[in-house]
Amino acid sequence: MKAGLLTFYHLHHYGAILQAAATQRALETLGWECETIDYFVNQDTRIFRPAASPSLAASDAYNALHYPAVRRRWQRFEDFSRSFLRLTDRRYESREELRRAELPYDLLVSGSDQIWNPTIFPDRRFDPVFFGAFSPLRKIAYAPSFGVARLPEGMEEELKGYLEGFSHLSVREVSGREIVREASGREAAVVLDPTLLLTAAEWSALAADPALREKEYILCYGISRSGALEPYIRRLAEETGLPVVQLCGTRRKLHPKARMISDAGPAEFLGLFQRAAYVCTNSFHGTVFSVLFQRPFFTAVAPAELQEPERSRTFSLLSRLGLTERVVGKGDAAGLRDRPDWAAAEARLAAARAGAMAYLKAALADEPYQGTEAALPREDGPLLADRTHCTGCSACAAACPKDAIALVRDREGFAFPQVDLEKCVRCGICTRTCPMLQEREPRPLPAAFAAWNREADIRRDSSSGGAFSALADYVLEGGGVVFGAALDGKQHLRHTACFRKEDLWRLRGAKYVQSDLEGVFREVRKCLETRQVLFSGTPCQVDGLYRYLGRRPENLTTCDLVCHGVPSPGVWEDMARYIEKKRGRELQTVRFRNKVEGWKNSHFTAVYDDGTVDTHPLFETEYGRAFGRALFLRPCCHRCPYASLNRPGDFTLGDLWGLRPDELPEQQRLGVSLLLVNTPHGSHIFGQLPLNCRPFPVERAIAGNPRLASPTVQPADRAAFFAAYALEPFDQVARKFCALPPLPVRAAGKVLSPEAKAKVKKVLKRG
Repeated sequence: MKAGLLTFYHLHHYGAILQAAATQRALETLGWECETIDYFVNQDTRIFRPAASPSLAASDAYNALHYPAVRRRWQRFEDFSRSFLRLTDRRYESREELRRAELPYDLLVSGSDQIWNPTIFPDRRFDPVFFGAFSPLRKIAYAPSFGVARLPEGMEEELKGYLEGFSHLSVREVSGREIVREASGREAAVVLDPTLLLTAAEWSALAADPALREKEYILCYGISRSGALEPYIRRLAEETGLPVVQLCGTRRKLHPKARMISDAGPAEFLGLFQRAAYVCTNSFHGTVFSVLFQRPFFTAVAPAELQEPERSRTFSLLSRLGLTERVVGKGDAAGLRDRPDWAAAEARLAAARAGAMAYLKAALADEPYQGTEAALPREDGPLLADRTHCTGCSACAAACPKDAIALVRDREGFAFPQVDLEKCVRCGICTRTCPMLQEREPRPLPAAFAAWNREADIRRDSSSGGAFSALADYVLEGGGVVFGAALDGKQHLRHTACFRKEDLWRLRGAKYVQSDLEGVFREVRKCLETRQVLFSGTPCQVDGLYRYLGRRPENLTTCDLVCHGVPSPGVWEDMARYIEKKRGRELQTVRFRNKVEGWKNSHFTAVYDDGTVDTHPLFETEYGRAFGRALFLRPCCHRCPYASLNRPGDFTLGDLWGLRPDELPEQQRLGVSLLLVNTPHGSHIFGQLPLNCRPFPVERAIAGNPRLASPTVQPADRAAFFAAYALEPFDQVARKFCALPPLPVRAAGKVLSPEAKAKVKKVLKRG
């Protein structure tokens, strides 16, 4: 029996040619003769190409300067193809040529690599050839990748048509399975990349000695900007004393003393990984071969993959192998010298390999495949929200009847639930309590108001219009208690109870850090037994409280905040120590939003133990600038489900940004609150508050406060920041990531138009 393989192979990319060789070999081990169809389209492998763009011109210049090495690399790719790939006798360059050809096959195999990625082809459409659309032969798919988390709009029907010709479907990533399901209603097996079907010993037989003088080395292989990898490369080199060898993907040095390897072919690529003491990579196949050769590795992924790991090919693989801690730039990344659990990873890989081969055997024989993706082994503990969804609300810990859950800080300085399995009785209460694991009921649109406190002193001490203080006074006057966030003497932000108006000042004002809720929900429940309670916090904290209580008590009033996202408590506390070190004195208190120059020019004000004061515009301070860039927000903030008008609190409070100059002009200097009334309970109390109010269009409230419509976008350098934060002294991190731009740049920023700024950013990013 003979199969024709449709895949990439001649791109002169290491992953492309090695996966093609692996697919061919896997088919041959199952008794099939396999031939790779030499389909050549949109794949120019010439060393020098017409300079149609500045980047191609730069590439040609580089190749000219390094011609001997580049030529050797080119020849090594060609030699590897001839030695280890069985190719068709002729080359095909169009669908029509293939349609007319008399191909001697019993079936066609599509896969692997990104052959189903529509965005890589010149017309940004699917290439029908890679779906076998030129032939009536039976077709199967082995591990093709779409290369994108979601299809471009309007392409589902086209994909559905192409998939109809397949008797068996599989994909490489979980995200691919979702794409197939949504487009066609069919289920696709998630199988291993074909390079993982071969063992380390089999790949070693194809490896060539890289002929390095270094016996041990740190191998760096980056196919794009290294970002989060750089501190790992630097610290590994410092702590181990090993030299750095860089396999050229990106041509920029990832370490100042790196030895650059420009002439490696596929066989030398294998040899470099086989011999490395450590590997730092942001390549998927760099990760694959680190796993296969069991080299201690760190890998970086794109910001979008960190935000949605369920749609990442690297996470898809490493989660199956129990190795996600090797992904850098996140709170649960492994320590620098931590060793992977290779025995456990190898056992999982063997099971996944057996499943993939079972699928391939069934598909080749045209037999039903009943296998399912093996469930990941996990500790016998409760189901809780994963890291990218967990808000740290503490509801699970508060609800646990055995106190088996504690909130523990990770490497990013955020608290996450940690379960003591010896105490846990598997009752499931924490799972049922977690807000992120429950559906939220929709609510009617809220009523929106511009609001401000009638008391000038209170308004001055508030971040906006002092609406919170009016609500708090109402509750306290009725003998109730108010829970809100306050900084202690160590600059730790914690929710605390306030029983007297005289103490309410501690709860006023914005605090740009996530607050500690340990024990607070239980304290709220106890207070509710005897008195009225007002709880103010972020929407996720308010929702967490309701989930913990299991109801909405009549004597509980809640106020959620329009939230940009919650910064890391660990980062803030380190920043506080950094400020103290620079000033040579201890911080007594901080005001993140001080209206010393009016509402619209809020200042970051630091008061020290000797009575001295520093005050600067918020976004002209290191912390304020980094906060404005969303550099160190909690992972869940970038996919926040509360960034909408479906609010959990009775009230929502924020600043009423977006007022025209002619609207409430006398009030704008002092500050105006945006007040949303979300529930009938809130509406009842609203009518009794001593506030000046004006109705305000909800759509304009959203325009001025975008976090009422969508979450804060994750910045591209978040992972790089937290990678450095995990490994380096904070003063170095702050200087690198939080420092203000030079004075000329800041001056230009104040006079340039938004369009001009966007153009400058684009040029700088490209450079």
